[in-house]
Amino acid sequence: MNKSIKIYVAILVFVLALILIADRDKPKPIDWRPTFSVQDKIPYGLFIFDKEINTLMKGSKIEKISTITPYEYLDSQYDEDSLVSAYKIKGTFINIAEQEDIDDESVKELFYFVSHGNNVFLSMRNFPQILMDSLKLEVQTNFKNLNSTSIWMANKKFSSKKYFFKQSLEDYFTKIDTSKTTVLGYQTSVKNEKHINFIKVPYKNGYFYLHTQPAAFTNYHLLKGNHYQYAENVLSYIPKGDIFWYIKGQNGESISNSPLRYIFSQPGLKWAYYFCIIAILIFIIFNIKRKQRIVPIIKPLPNLTVDFTKTIGNLYYQEGDHTNIIDKKIIYFLEKMRNEYLMDTTKLDDEFIKKLHYKTGKNITDIQELVFLINEHRKSYHGSLEEDLIRINNAIEKILH
Repeated sequence: MNKSIKIYVAILVFVLALILIADRDKPKPIDWRPTFSVQDKIPYGLFIFDKEINTLMKGSKIEKISTITPYEYLDSQYDEDSLVSAYKIKGTFINIAEQEDIDDESVKELFYFVSHGNNVFLSMRNFPQILMDSLKLEVQTNFKNLNSTSIWMANKKFSSKKYFFKQSLEDYFTKIDTSKTTVLGYQTSVKNEKHINFIKVPYKNGYFYLHTQPAAFTNYHLLKGNHYQYAENVLSYIPKGDIFWYIKGQNGESISNSPLRYIFSQPGLKWAYYFCIIAILIFIIFNIKRKQRIVPIIKPLPNLTVDFTKTIGNLYYQEGDHTNIIDKKIIYFLEKMRNEYLMDTTKLDDEFIKKLHYKTGKNITDIQELVFLINEHRKSYHGSLEEDLIRINNAIEKILH
């Protein structure tokens, strides 16, 4: 291990030590996320409600639906083989959640379930749109500063006792079918505007109980003062009988299976992990430059064939053997035409000129001039002059370049 790596490791260890010392006595921050999970002991989990539901709903048999949708569960309980098609179960379906998470097919099945003399209790800030449209309801959400919202039951047998909830969001019904809907609860905002937050809506042979304050059933409110009484009052409207509690997505099955799950759940370990990644990236950036010696550039070997050809050409030129040079340039040109363009060079006529023009795209006048010079050279019986060599060479260069 070289000296620079030792320095990086020492700095990393020092930073990790500082993080551990800084977080040693720091209290764990409260997790205020509204998970509504029966496994969560945080303020807005349903751990206490899960443990106390048998006490809050005495005399009722509780069955949890945790792995399938309401449609799948209720459809499996429907008996089509009997003389009168009906459900094999009877009771109340309940769901307590932050937001509506019931699919449309399940909502349709809930309507069918209620039509057979059963009930549905939903406590959530927003309800499935298909449910709202069918029951002619509307819900509004108001954003406000963190203030107390007064909540109480409509029935005087509960002494109209008010409970104060600290919240920054206020959800309530703004439209109901007054001809058949029964108001069971109210709330008052910071402006003392009275709003409806709990209703009972009949549907054929059963009822829908809709409540917009699911926070009332969380750990925070069940353990705060007398707020548990409000939860008891709300649940007292649910008819006695079997309870089918839908908790899919609220019983902890969505917990990540990542091996780093625990590290990310602890702030100190999470930041230590981030600093390790940052340190590794810094190390890579500083060491990305190669530390080996510069490789010298080796020049390629010269093309001796070209040099040899130039030498031979100079010898011919110095000897004044222009005819021989012209013959060799013509041979070279024709050989190139045969190899590259697959042309027949036996006869240099108009047909040859036309084909060469099409294949090379060169000016047809230049091609005609070259063919004329080659044919003239082949016909002459006297030695060629230097001027003939220059003319033929220039004509060939126009075609080849």
